[in-house]
Parts: sequence; structure tokens; C-alpha cells
Amino acid sequence: MTEPLGARARILDAGDPLARYRDRFDVPDGVIYLDGNSLGCLPRATPARLEEVVREEWGRDLIRSWNSAGWIDMPKRVGAKIAPLIGAQPHEVIATDSVSVNLFKLISAALAMQAQKHGARRKVVLSEPGNFPTDIYMIEGLEKQGLAERRLADRNVMMDALGDDVALLLLTHAHYKTGELFDMPALTKAAHDAGALVLWDLSHSGGALPVDLNGAHADFAVGCGYKYLNGGPGAPSYAFIAERHVEATQQPLSGWMGHAAPFAFSDDYRPAPGVERLMCGTPGILGLAALEVGVEIIAEIGVELLYAKSQQLSEFFRQCLAESGLELELVSPADPGQRGSQLSFRHEEAHAICQALIARGVIGDFRDPDILRFGFAPAYLRFTDMAEAVRHLTEVIETDEWQREEFRERAAVT
Repeated sequence: MTEPLGARARILDAGDPLARYRDRFDVPDGVIYLDGNSLGCLPRATPARLEEVVREEWGRDLIRSWNSAGWIDMPKRVGAKIAPLIGAQPHEVIATDSVSVNLFKLISAALAMQAQKHGARRKVVLSEPGNFPTDIYMIEGLEKQGLAERRLADRNVMMDALGDDVALLLLTHAHYKTGELFDMPALTKAAHDAGALVLWDLSHSGGALPVDLNGAHADFAVGCGYKYLNGGPGAPSYAFIAERHVEATQQPLSGWMGHAAPFAFSDDYRPAPGVERLMCGTPGILGLAALEVGVEIIAEIGVELLYAKSQQLSEFFRQCLAESGLELELVSPADPGQRGSQLSFRHEEAHAICQALIARGVIGDFRDPDILRFGFAPAYLRFTDMAEAVRHLTEVIETDEWQREEFRERAAVT
């Protein structure tokens, strides 16, 4: 980095109130990690916690740990810790299954509620083209079963697309490619005015920026545990049901753990009285234990402080880029208040550039066909990381380093 940039970065780092939290994460030496919006860094406390679960709770106490170590309550306990991060009450959130599975449950439940109220005339699930694939794939799957009708509308005409046949509006709060935010309160109100329910996907916003589900009068939500919540690869996701909808929510995957009394071993299904009805099979205790560690750190810091630093990091990144003289097309909103905790740029050689950066230890990611994406996880990133990342990015492009043959090969995960 140039000395003026380096000096400014060091001043910002010296005054950063969150700087001390970097030591709570295992950030590898020589790595600038700008992919926390895809997989968060490992909290240093997680291995010891998993060791405790494996060796003591599982290894020593065995099946007794469902009671003695509170395994049976972990989905509710972790969900309750996530709740204040997304503007929900503790009893409205459960940590269980994957985002995809929870989307299926809640789309199905919302359609069943609407069918009961309006009959067959309301079965349209409205979303946007280019939404994260699992969201629109789940709608498509239900459509093939004759339970839903998928409709996609561009975000600039979304409110106009809310016709009287729309049963559910399903949107991702922060777009995974661009980071652009939807106006959650405005769109939720518009959907309700049109008689539709709303399901928000918080996978790229939960734990990164302020979310107020109850303030927006949201109906349902899902979110990811392994991005900004640092729960580890494949960590359990979470699901939200507004308290007013719990009793009317019919769980389509009526597994035994969603039963009101699972250890009564009844032949007939009776849903649990609360959000626990969204549970299905036996919860993954190792995943929940790891997720709990990450959630507790994020809750300790506070989303407001994290988001404030995230905006500062992304704006400093842009300042560094401007001073470098490198011109890249920004596809994220220029206003930091209109985007999530990321910056995305368009370049026809985005994949090769991303691979060249990774070889230098600057880990961002590529999104097909031409998006270079950098995520900002402010709990462990520094302003010096921003200046250094831009220096590497400038060198990779200006020297044509990205043209090396090994950077053009595509692995299974990009």
C-alpha cells in the first residue's frame, strides 16, 4: 500500500472499538479474508467447545447428555440467542435444518394458510429473477407438485406485481450478488395490503446489519448460520414465525421432533405449540454447539456496531480503489446505507482475477458470470486489510497476472 493510505489505515485501526475482537477469531497468517459473507472465520473458542461436546458430553455421558447437557433444548436456546439480532422475540426463532429445508417448510405453510383463507385462487409465490437459486428452486419444486405458482418480477416493479392472486412474497433482504437491500417495512406493508404474506431470507444480512422483523411486521423469515454468524460449514440455519402465525403454521415435514410430545411415541402427529413445530428430525448437536459460539460473539459485539464498521470498511475500500487509479464497475449500490456488508464489481475476467487474488492470500469470491465479490466481516477485518487488498487487486489487474493458465481453471466451488 502507499504510505498515505497505510498511515490512514493504521490510524483507523488504532481508533477501532472492535479491534480487540479480531483475536477472538482464528484468522490465518498472511490471509486477508473477504469471504465472510460466504463462510465466516473460525472463532477461537469453537474447537474447545466441540472438544467438550465430543469427549465429555458424547464420549463420557453418552445419551444422558440429551438431558444433562441440555442437548434437547439447543435448537430453542440458540434460536433465542439469534432472535435479538434480527428483531424477533426469543420464542419466535428456532435453529434447525438448512436454509433450503426451512424455506420449503415456510413456503408450504404460508400457502396452506392462504388456501384455508382464500381457497385455490391464491397460490402465486412472487420473487425476483436472480434471487438466490435455492429460494426460487424451492418455489419451482412446489409448483411441480401443483401446490404453488412461481412468478418473478424485477425489483423496480415488485409492488405493482402484488396482484390479488399472490399468496406469498419471498425475497432476500440483501441480494447475494450485489448486496442491494430491499426496503423490508415498505414491501411487507405493500404485500399485506394486497393480502399476501411475506417470507424474508436473511442469509446475507442476519448478523451483519440491523434487521427488525417485528418492527416491519414480517410474517416469516429464514437465515444462514455459517456466514456472518460464524457457525462453520453447513451450520444449522434459523427460522422465524411471527407469534401471531404460530398456531396456524402447518409443518409439512411432520417429523417426530416437531411433535408436541415426541417421547410419547404416539401414532398420530400433534404439532408442538410454539416455533418448535418447525423442527423435523433429531437436531445436529455438533453443528448447534459450533453455531452457538459464533452467535454469542456477534451478540456480544452488537449488530449496530458491526454494521457501522462494515460501512466504514467498505467506504475505505472504495477510497483506496479510487486512489489506486483502477477503474472497476461497481454493481453494489454506491450508498452504503442501501447495501449489505459487501461490495461487488463487474469484470469480464472476474473468475481469473479472483483466483489470482486467492493465490496472493486475498480471499474473496466469484459469482457467475462476471461478478467479483468482497464481503466485510467487521468482527475480524482491519482497515489495513482493505488497503492491502486493493494493492493486490490493482497489481493483479495492471500486470495481467490473472492471465496465467492456472487462474483460468474452474473448480467445483467458485
